[in-house]
Amino acid sequence: MTIRFNRDFEPDYGQVAQLSDSIRRVVANNPNPFTFTGTGVYVLGRGDVAIIDPGPSLDVHLDAVLAALDPGETVSHILVTHTHTDHTAGVAKLQERTGASTYGFGPHGPVPDVDPLESVSFDEYFTEDERQAFEKAWADVPDELRREGPDVDFVPDVVVKDGDRVEAESWVVDVVHTPGHTSNHVCFGLGAERTLFTGDHVMGWATSVISPPDGDLFDYMNSLAKLLERDDERYWPTHGPAIDNPQEYVASFIEHRTARENQIVSVLKSAPSTIKDIVPGLYAEVDKRLWRAAANSVYAHLVALHRQGRVSAADASGEAATPSLVAMWELQN
Repeated sequence: MTIRFNRDFEPDYGQVAQLSDSIRRVVANNPNPFTFTGTGVYVLGRGDVAIIDPGPSLDVHLDAVLAALDPGETVSHILVTHTHTDHTAGVAKLQERTGASTYGFGPHGPVPDVDPLESVSFDEYFTEDERQAFEKAWADVPDELRREGPDVDFVPDVVVKDGDRVEAESWVVDVVHTPGHTSNHVCFGLGAERTLFTGDHVMGWATSVISPPDGDLFDYMNSLAKLLERDDERYWPTHGPAIDNPQEYVASFIEHRTARENQIVSVLKSAPSTIKDIVPGLYAEVDKRLWRAAANSVYAHLVALHRQGRVSAADASGEAATPSLVAMWELQN
C-alpha cells in the first residue's frame, strides 16, 4: 500500500482560516524541510477558546494568532501535543499575554548531552550547488527558528493522560496518548466533529521522524494501531492539510513501516552495514537535508530489531557494542 501524501498546501501566512464552526487555524511563517509549509496553530471553540500548539516565538505570528479571536473572546487553554520547539517555543509568550493554563502529557523525555546525530554526516553526497543553496537558505532563517528540536523547558500546568477530557463551555476534547515520535506525544479528539488533532503523529505531507532514545518504534506502531480503533472522520495535523481518509491512511503508515523494516533487513542480508551506508539507498528520493533525520528513523528500526534479537551491533574493531548511530549492524541467523 502506497502512502498517498498530500503536499498541495499553500497557506496564507498570518491569516485566519475558518475550518469548521469550531475550528480556526493560523499558519506560522516558519517553513523548512522539517515543518513543511510551517506550523499550523488551531483555535478551538468560541468564547473561551483553546490554542493547540502555539508554534514559534515570533511576535508577528503570535499577534496573528490572537488577532484570529473575535471581540470578547479569551484564550483559556493552551493544549500541547508534544515538546518540539516548532510547536512550543511560543508557549511562554502566549501564556504571558493571555494568562491561559497549559495542558500536556508532561515534560520532554531524556535528551543526551551531545546530539548523537553530530556523529553522522552526509556532506559528501551534496553537490557544490546544493551546498551553496542550502547554506543560503539557512542564512535567511530568523534566529528564533534556527533551533527546532526538543523543548526541555516546557512543563505543563495541567498534566493530562490517556482518556482524560479537557473542556470549556463550547468545546470538549479527549486526550489520546500516542507515544512514538516523542514519548509525551498526545492527540486531541473533538468528538462533536469526529475530528482528531494529530500533531506530528500522523501528517499528510510526510511520515514522522522517530528519534531514540525518546522516540520509540514499538510505541509508534502501537499508537498507529490505536488510532485504527477510533471512528474519527478527519485529522488536522500541525503541519500540512487535513486528512479525510484517516483509517486507510493510518493503515498505509503501518504498512510503510513494515516495508521499511524489510528493506533494512534486505540490506543487511547482503553484508553488515552502518546507518550511514543504509540511508542514501533507502532515501534516495528524499531531500538530502532530511537524511540525518532519516538516519534517526533507520536507527529506531535497528534498535527495535536489536531488542528482538534479529540484529547485532559492533564497534569499529568488530567487538559487540551498544546500539548507536555509528555502529556496524549485522543480521543474526
